[in-house]
Amino acid sequence: MGKANKRIRILFTGGGTGGHLFPAVATAQAFKEKFPGCSIFFVGTKRKVDERSLAAYGFEFENIRCYGLKGKNPIELLKALCILPLSYVQALKIIRGFRPDIIVGVGGYVTGPVVAAGKSLGIPSVIHEQNSVPGLANRKLGQLVDRVCLSLPDSGDAFPAEKIVYTGNPVRKNILELAAFVPPEHTGKKTILVLGGSQGAHGVNRLVIEALTSLSGQVLSGIRVIHQTGEADVEMVEKAYKTKDIEAEVRPFFKQMHDVYGQADLLVSRAGATTLSELAVLGKPALLVPYPFAADNHQEKNSDYYVAGGGARKYNEKEVTGKELASEIVQLIVDEEKLKNMGNAMRQLAFPDAAEKIVACCLQLVRPVNGK
Repeated sequence: MGKANKRIRILFTGGGTGGHLFPAVATAQAFKEKFPGCSIFFVGTKRKVDERSLAAYGFEFENIRCYGLKGKNPIELLKALCILPLSYVQALKIIRGFRPDIIVGVGGYVTGPVVAAGKSLGIPSVIHEQNSVPGLANRKLGQLVDRVCLSLPDSGDAFPAEKIVYTGNPVRKNILELAAFVPPEHTGKKTILVLGGSQGAHGVNRLVIEALTSLSGQVLSGIRVIHQTGEADVEMVEKAYKTKDIEAEVRPFFKQMHDVYGQADLLVSRAGATTLSELAVLGKPALLVPYPFAADNHQEKNSDYYVAGGGARKYNEKEVTGKELASEIVQLIVDEEKLKNMGNAMRQLAFPDAAEKIVACCLQLVRPVNGK
């Protein structure tokens, strides 16, 4: 099987958010590293995050027409159900053209018709669930696929026990490389990195602005801020920092996340599974504000694992005030030992070999190509 696997063909499907897409990219990178001759193809959504990210990483991809089912009004739900047969036919066409040896689904509504089409053609399949609470597509596909790879302990109740493999959540290569780099100790300003996530950034933006602008000038002189705001709040956040003369770099999104991660001493962040996996690998302490409207409240449950391990602290957006968050920030940035201990605890919760574990899981299901 060794020679055959060098020509293995892997079809990844999923996306719609970076939280779904980036673990797939990390796994694809691991396949390429292990088998340079392999062929990889992505089937995703028409959302810009999918197209931009896959193009940036150099992977071939194609979109199919498909809509989500969960949380839709009756008209939207009817539209999504009516389009499913077309989604399935489009997926069949792509699969027959690419001829994958295995299909890897990473969540999101597009995963369903692609994995189902592959199953009808007898192609083995694996799904990976990033969150502590599985999404609708993965819950349904758990009965259909051959293996279910999970990121966090105690998140497997929705799946058949015999299919489960605990792998952790894959992290992209450039972030893994950053984790191996030991930066020189610095004695200058502490850097706070603020991440609102791909949805629901406004609540974090508002809370952080309220917190930081409440600090005294003496405290502010010892910190700098890197703030990813999302598109809607850039001007509001920039104006607030300028008013208080806070040193800050503000952008809607950062394309080179390893650059900003490398500068951060402390994070204020949502609790998306992929972000948390990256912070754990990097050993970055975090103050987490879970998105309160996440499906099945999965962000709060994601954060519990890291809070219990001592690497993060969690705050309810509807209950915590800016001044309370400011107090927590000050306590940490002035206490190097606390920051270090939280960072070390975070690193102990990481799964740096998650991508390799998913690759190994896939290889167990792949048949030899042409018997060679």
